[in-house]
Amino acid sequence: MSTFTLVIGNKNYSSWSLRPWLVLKQIGINFTEIRIPLYTPAARQELLRHSPAGKVPILHHGDITVWESLAICEYLAEFPDTHLLPQEPLARALARSISAEMHASFYRLRYSMPMNCRARLPGLGMQPGVQEEIDRVLAIWNNCRNNFGSSGDMLFSNFTIPDAMFAPVVLRFMTYGVKLDSTSQAYAEAILALPAIQEWIAAAQNESESIPEFELSY
Repeated sequence: MSTFTLVIGNKNYSSWSLRPWLVLKQIGINFTEIRIPLYTPAARQELLRHSPAGKVPILHHGDITVWESLAICEYLAEFPDTHLLPQEPLARALARSISAEMHASFYRLRYSMPMNCRARLPGLGMQPGVQEEIDRVLAIWNNCRNNFGSSGDMLFSNFTIPDAMFAPVVLRFMTYGVKLDSTSQAYAEAILALPAIQEWIAAAQNESESIPEFELSY
């Protein structure tokens, strides 16, 4: 198999980078990581060397280049024995729908509670409309766990693309101390317990860059 290279941004801040990185880790594919610190004078030109979109994440697989987190995850799901989507048609359709919803929605949550693995800021970020989006996330988690998660601790029992898509939300909820129902809390704890997530958080804590617009304060 051709080699894989994943281009990502700052681990402390880049939620989009985390998603395909986590998928690659979970399915056991060895890959080279190129980290480009974002919001620096050189960042845009560096990213354009890897993709015409000029944004992270970017996956190189031999002569193939794939960008956008969900597109990368779907590309990886095409490989045999990755099990990144449920087999049953109803569950598979739901998994794809909620992954796309996460990719395209939740703007207030994203911008009011930027991912910041190093910070602990309980209560911040609760701008108008954020609680409504939090409630929608929790409804998704409860629906999946209650209807498809009985044989494991992920949304569809075993790790799938939706877990990667919602992993940065789990980190946001940790940072901003969002109150969760018991089902959602158990799911969040399962995500945080993944060795790959622990590896990502540890690397984020060791980064030296600080991006002011992602650093909320009381």
